[in-house]
Amino acid sequence: MTDSSAFIATLPSNDLSNKKCNVNVLNTPPTIAEGGKVGTVHLVGAGSGDPELLTLKALRVMQRADIVLYDSLVSEDILDMCALTAEKIFVGKRRANHALPQEGINELLVKHALAGKTVVRLKGGDPFIFGRGGEELQEVVRHGIRFESIPGITAASAAASRAGIPLTHRDHAQAVKFVTACKKSGAANNDYDEHLDSKQTVVFYMGLHRLGELTEGLIAAGRDSETPFAVISHASLPTQQLLIGTLGSIANQQAIAKLPTPALLIMGDVVTLYHEFADYNLGAVGKGAFVDVNKVISSNHLIPNLESMT
Repeated sequence: MTDSSAFIATLPSNDLSNKKCNVNVLNTPPTIAEGGKVGTVHLVGAGSGDPELLTLKALRVMQRADIVLYDSLVSEDILDMCALTAEKIFVGKRRANHALPQEGINELLVKHALAGKTVVRLKGGDPFIFGRGGEELQEVVRHGIRFESIPGITAASAAASRAGIPLTHRDHAQAVKFVTACKKSGAANNDYDEHLDSKQTVVFYMGLHRLGELTEGLIAAGRDSETPFAVISHASLPTQQLLIGTLGSIANQQAIAKLPTPALLIMGDVVTLYHEFADYNLGAVGKGAFVDVNKVISSNHLIPNLESMT
């Protein structure tokens, strides 16, 4: 078996939350490299932040990148896995705070690929699930540039798996929906009538900032206020936190708990399985704190030495 640690490049730590983009986006048309060689763009899903959840294919591409354009949700550990010689450019976005507009990111992809570079567009989660990956590829192929898309573990899967909340279960949910809480224009996604089926699990991305409005809208549309509901913050990271409640109570609980972003919202009967699994879940025990309705579980108090069990 290959020792994966041999692939990990050692770079100085970077505080991504304070990164500034110092790239000057050119208004002039991009030019093709001398000799006519056109590079490639590799759209890579970095997953939910845990470097152990990165795919081997993503790692291989990252290690031969000339240019890496990375988002704010890409963890430092994963960024450190990129080629030491690669130029790393921060183009991250958070709500109402964009280091570079989407058009500028598109232009950088095209500019560097036409200059003959191997360009890695490194995105948190999966690029094709609320990651604007399709929009960026539309611009890439418009300029005749070949691309590769490498999936990543989306936050919903990573968060639910580690928390012990299966997104589907034959006794509880026969379908799962991934829904963004905000539309392209920034307007709220108020299509509440589409989420009333009690046999479906609904996962809301980017909805923590409007949790109260969202839950009120769902109840007004007819969803039972006793529907189990979870907020999961910092999916799959050591700092992951979990808040469990109901559709009617979760907004008030969050006002007290104040779980930080980024966070996911999970609605549906599958949330009740968390309590059944919690004491036996190695993915939760020994890592981080889980905020519950009734108590705060400090996993270090439950099992001081997780390694002794494995």
